[in-house]
Order: sequence, then structure tokens, then C-alpha cells
Amino acid sequence: MKKAAIYGQSYAVTSEKEIKTLLDVLTKNNIEFYIEQDFYNLLIQEKIIENSYNSFSSFSDLDNTFDIMLTIGGDGTFLRSVTHIRDLDIPILGINTGRLGFLAIVAKDVIEESINLVLNGEYTTQERALISIRTEPETNKFGDLNFALNEVTIAKKNTTSMIGVKTYLNKEYLTNYWADGLIISTPTGSTGYSLSCNGPVILPDSKNLVITPIAPHNLNARPMVISDDTKIELKVDSREKSYLVSLDSRVTTVPNDTKVFIEKTDFSIKSILPKNQSFIKTLRSKLLWGEDIRNKTNL
Repeated sequence: MKKAAIYGQSYAVTSEKEIKTLLDVLTKNNIEFYIEQDFYNLLIQEKIIENSYNSFSSFSDLDNTFDIMLTIGGDGTFLRSVTHIRDLDIPILGINTGRLGFLAIVAKDVIEESINLVLNGEYTTQERALISIRTEPETNKFGDLNFALNEVTIAKKNTTSMIGVKTYLNKEYLTNYWADGLIISTPTGSTGYSLSCNGPVILPDSKNLVITPIAPHNLNARPMVISDDTKIELKVDSREKSYLVSLDSRVTTVPNDTKVFIEKTDFSIKSILPKNQSFIKTLRSKLLWGEDIRNKTNL
């Protein structure tokens, strides 16, 4: 690793110690690094850093000469960093200064250890699929950021009434979900919004997507696992004139007559797992699966 990009958000500036640890480790190992411009300005403003560093502003400032993207924050920060990387194939390592952290897996107290493991080649990468949307008629509200690493969500707007989401898989009608909305989740997103709506946990390298209704009024509606090469079409029936579409944390309003088409993107994101981490270990820790006292003597 010779060249790194660093991305953070405003709440990460409360993690002064961790930010300084990261910059010190990179400097000590002669790693050239660039800090995202808005984050860099915040660090200067809060007087967390004093030296001048290189910075980048957008996707167009990055290229395949970068060996790694380091995010410092939580899973939301990790997701936001993907909008800078897109199809550049730059792997991401997430440092968790947020809360739960399924994507940002490096804990505060092992930053230096984890970076050293990566420098020594003691890590693996996980391919993470993304999904993209297009709409008819074309609204272009997401522009060239029409993809999501976690999920695409259809949701009601400004009403207590449910909406109907007619769902087609490979042009074949599946059902009309009467609910507060519908989540189309990647394996990565299976531990996000979908999980809180009783969706299943899926391993990151699974070749699947999950359809999860939000508070469905169809009592027999259940989360459904489908192949990730499935092409999905959604049509919404609502008492309101519009509904919400969100891609990870990016939300827009579209008219009721808008059809949404969802499919897997032709590029993926790589996440880095240092030798001291694994997805299974993260699940046990974050979901407290290891807390059952009966398991303590069987490890």
C-alpha cells in the first residue's frame, strides 16, 4: 500500500484521538494520503490537524493509482464513500468511530494493528454487489449516483395510509405489497434496514437479493430471497401524488406514475478484512450471539 484516500463525515471530528492515530500510522509508514475536502476543512476548523495535507473533492479526483479508501466514522460513512469510488475498484477499510458497525469493522483500539496487517498483506477482500435503479418516465433525480450498496427503498410520503407496491420479477407479476414500503436489499444491506424489518442475514458473497416489506398489511407477506440476476420492476399505488425512493441514505420524491426498475450493477465494491477480523466474528459481536451463557464453555 503506497497511496490512500481518507473519507469522513462531520460527526467523526469528535474522534480526535482516532483520526490522529490513523494519520500518524500512515505518515510513519510513508503512505501518501489524500483527505476528502469537506472532511479536511472540518479537521482544520476544529483544529484537529495543523499540517497541510493533500485532498480530493470528488470521484473525478480519484483513480486506480489509489490502493485503498480508509473511512473513519460508521457504516453511513462507509456507504457515502462508495459514491466517490464507484467503479474504480479501490478497496475500502472502515474504521468504526460510530455505533454498531457491520461495514466499518476496525475498532478504535486496533487501528494501528489493523493498518499494519494490511501493509503486511495479512488481509482478505470481500466482493460486495451493488444494485442500480432507473425510472420511467426518466426523472434523473439521482443522476450518475443511481446505485446503492445497501438497499433501494420505496416508502410512503406524508400519509398514515399504506401504499401498494406491485412487484414484478423478470417481467412476471409476483404480488402487490400493501405496506409502508418495500426494501430491495443486497447481501451487504441485509444487516441494515431490512434486518430491522425482520429480513434475513445474508453473507456478503451470497449471490442474492432480499425483498422485505415494511410493516406489511398482507399478513402472509414475508421477506423473500431471490437471485441477484433478477430484474425487478415496481409500480406504486398511493393516495398521495408522490412517494419516496431512497438509495442508501440518498432520498428523493417521485410522482405516483413513476415505475422503478432495479437490477445488479456491472461493478462491485471490495471491502478489506484484516486478519484480525471476519464477517462471522462481526455478526457474533454486533448481534450479541455470543452472549448466551450456555455457549461460554463450548467455544
